[in-house]
Amino acid sequence: MKRPTRRVGDMAWNAWGDPAHARQLEDSQRQLLVDTLGVSAAAPPRVERSALRLPPGALPEPAHAALTAVVGEEHLRTDDAARILHLGGKSTPDLLRRREGDAHHAPDAVVTPGSHEQVQALVEICAEHAVAVVPFGGGTSVVGGVEPAREGHPALISLDLRRLDALVELDEESGTATLQAGLRTPEAEELLGAEGYTLGHFPQSFEFATIGGYAATRSAGQSSAGYGRFDAMVTALKVATPRGTLDLGRAPATAAGPDLRQLFLGSEGTLGVLTEVTVRVRRAPAERRDEAWSFPSFAAGTAAVRALAQRGLLPTAIRVSDETETFVNAVIAGSAAPEGCLSVVSHEGDPDEIACRGEAVRQVLTAHEGSLLDDEVAAAWRRSRFSGPYMRDALLDTGVLTETLETATSWAGLAALRETVTATLTAHLRTATSTPVVFCHLSHAYPSGGSLYFTVAADAGEEPRSRWRAAKQAAGDAIAAAGGSITHHHAVGQDHRPWMEAEVGPLGVEVLAAVKRTLDPAGIMNPGKLIPEAATQPPAVS
Repeated sequence: MKRPTRRVGDMAWNAWGDPAHARQLEDSQRQLLVDTLGVSAAAPPRVERSALRLPPGALPEPAHAALTAVVGEEHLRTDDAARILHLGGKSTPDLLRRREGDAHHAPDAVVTPGSHEQVQALVEICAEHAVAVVPFGGGTSVVGGVEPAREGHPALISLDLRRLDALVELDEESGTATLQAGLRTPEAEELLGAEGYTLGHFPQSFEFATIGGYAATRSAGQSSAGYGRFDAMVTALKVATPRGTLDLGRAPATAAGPDLRQLFLGSEGTLGVLTEVTVRVRRAPAERRDEAWSFPSFAAGTAAVRALAQRGLLPTAIRVSDETETFVNAVIAGSAAPEGCLSVVSHEGDPDEIACRGEAVRQVLTAHEGSLLDDEVAAAWRRSRFSGPYMRDALLDTGVLTETLETATSWAGLAALRETVTATLTAHLRTATSTPVVFCHLSHAYPSGGSLYFTVAADAGEEPRSRWRAAKQAAGDAIAAAGGSITHHHAVGQDHRPWMEAEVGPLGVEVLAAVKRTLDPAGIMNPGKLIPEAATQPPAVS
């Protein structure tokens, strides 16, 4: 096994990312918010960590002793500092709750196992003592995926996988790597890069998210057009469940019945804990070329991407922003906004491959009214790729509620879905004195459809959490009614759970619940996520 030399630290307890990288708005940007959004309310308060009042730990002594016997005293923490860092994920409601000082749902203990065998022993002990288990990787969930929800269990632990951080094996002949689940993406890139390889997975959560988290949520990064979604990269999994260990994936493909790997890809810790993930890796590209294009309308830009997808010409990464997002991003970057809709295109590979494929892509984009822009526009996008969540914190400090949601649908339904979601969010966040800004980009594309990623900025007002909850409920209902997916890559967690029946049907929910009862009969694994509550109850006996 090989472990990284550079370790990724903890994120701020009440904000995104590394506190050293926190951003502040310039006066001109603040004034623009006042003029555009009518921001009038004071910023949501930020209490100091010392002011938090956590409930007393409720982990029973027999369970505490049994868990300690597995990992050692130094790896079972019940102090406030550890519990606060595991209060949940990083959605805007999560951050607002912490700013208010709400820590009532803190886990009773944080346990950090160092091997698959320890994880297996821990979940079996927790099942025996009815202690709920929340697997915790990078803590980057924005849908309540790592919320410490007890759902009737007397105690709950956060199972932090940070010590599972090794490159177990690199199989260069097969082009695969086996990675432990707690490895953060920069750490994985360091280990693979030393051997000349890359994972090629670069979502906005790249700096802090983990390998296990990507698999558990079916993550899709900015380069998924070229490298594939994370779930498509997975060839094998090792899972610790309350009923025992599962080793899944003997070959790149099989006809031996339904592929059980698919049960755990997207399972969000509700069936067991992913401890090792074997993924397809690529040789690190010799060259990367970013381009920026402008289209006269969002429709023209999406038509161009559709043509590329259906002709098998998608570059490594491609996205199209609507007019509003194009303008907002330019303001944030402090540059002039291009006319129309901005599209960023990225090619990776050897120079000859990039030249050949790049020319084919350019012909399609030009045929759909695309205009090639200055190289600096694409360079600015690349520089700011991971800074968006930091800007959200700066906006909250100014009294601006900002949040995101995403969906996917067919090309035929894309325009209508964008229109209805935009209208729904605008209507539910508008006040007598302010109008929200809702913008969107096409984030991922497939031959049959694409994903829409929405961002909202609105006056926070006096009740930002309840206002967003109502707007998100309405948007989710609109997405379901329009035939869109309730999530494309953010996962289900708590937030999207109400729409799971619309997504897979009542029988589909029943199937998921039956699998959970088989693998997790005590219902301890990440309670309150993914599977609707009624479906997780044991069937009535007549």
